[in-house]
Amino acid sequence: MTSNTAAIPMKQSAAPGTAFGVLGAISVSHLLNDMMQSLILAIYPILKGGFHLSFGQIGLITLAYQITASLLQPFVGLYTDKHPQPYSLPVAMGFTLVGLLLLSIAPNYPTLLLAASLVGIGSSIFHPESSRVARMASGGRLGLAQSLFQVGGNLGTSLGPLLAAAIIVPRGQGSIAWFSAAALLGIVVLSQVSRWYAHQHRVAGKAAKRADHGLSRSQIGQAISILLLLIFSKYFYMASIGSYLTFYLIDKFQLGVQSAQLYLFAFLFSVAAGTVVGGPVGDRIGRKYVIWASILGVAPFTMLLPYANLFWTGVLVVLIGLILASAFSAILVYAQELIPGKVGTISGLFFGFAFGMGGIGAAALGKLADTTSIGFIYHLCAYLPLLGLIAAWLPNMQHNRK
Repeated sequence: MTSNTAAIPMKQSAAPGTAFGVLGAISVSHLLNDMMQSLILAIYPILKGGFHLSFGQIGLITLAYQITASLLQPFVGLYTDKHPQPYSLPVAMGFTLVGLLLLSIAPNYPTLLLAASLVGIGSSIFHPESSRVARMASGGRLGLAQSLFQVGGNLGTSLGPLLAAAIIVPRGQGSIAWFSAAALLGIVVLSQVSRWYAHQHRVAGKAAKRADHGLSRSQIGQAISILLLLIFSKYFYMASIGSYLTFYLIDKFQLGVQSAQLYLFAFLFSVAAGTVVGGPVGDRIGRKYVIWASILGVAPFTMLLPYANLFWTGVLVVLIGLILASAFSAILVYAQELIPGKVGTISGLFFGFAFGMGGIGAAALGKLADTTSIGFIYHLCAYLPLLGLIAAWLPNMQHNRK
């Protein structure tokens, strides 16, 4: 990116419409960021064999990454609401770069945990501020902007297993270092986005909107609690797929590692596709209904999954990904509208909680798989989407409809 390309989003932001140039850049950065992070999940079979790890130790790697991401994000968001840090975005990508390089040369299990933690720190800095950029560039189309931002991340997550199968599995742990080129590209792109962000902040100042939804503090607190419980349901279930689907397919259907990773790619790609739907539909019909349909609507498919043959397993994981993924953009924008002026805090809280639930879920399910079986966790987790019933208690906010 040159200084001339950086000027294009500047011109777009001067108009009242959506700054698609900025959204494209931040979405591409999200793709690169989450692609590199998903490599950790994708190379679990390699790490398990190379370091002789148990499922519980595999889960702890996810926990190390997710906990550093989840615990720091709300504090990053809270701080940047008061003191915006436009140039923190390339710094975040720098942490991911260091974590990847360390992962490629890690000689033992503690170093693997440290590398995963550094990648998590990068994520904790990246997500609150990049979500703020998406909102700033939305032109009022908040759901659309968050969906475009999210789809970049989900596409990147889906590419991780595919690239790992093509590059890392045949060449080994050291080839992870090749992906440092993606981190360097991300630093360049985010440096340009940061210039736009800094310009927008100077122009717009620090004026914040006041809540106009007419809800009391107790109603807002109840709604936030419901949303967090739905995040728990969604991400605890997704941990069962993201961390253990390859092992499940290898165990139940005797697939090879590379073949199993193609199914994981199919799931993660369907998550990316489903993300596009939730935000724009929520802009049009109301976010509450998207949230309700997404979480609860996936329950029949999760309940069928443990009994399916290989073909229908592939079909079901795609359907689960498509439906379940549409919720997050709607949940995030709904929460931001509950507490206007706290975009970073809310983004940090919800991204952080999502990552935390993913990490805790991976660790807990890994321990459970060690003591029972890898198949048992899919029987147990099948009921988590039924928690979507509580979305009925979310208040209607009519002004959400565009």
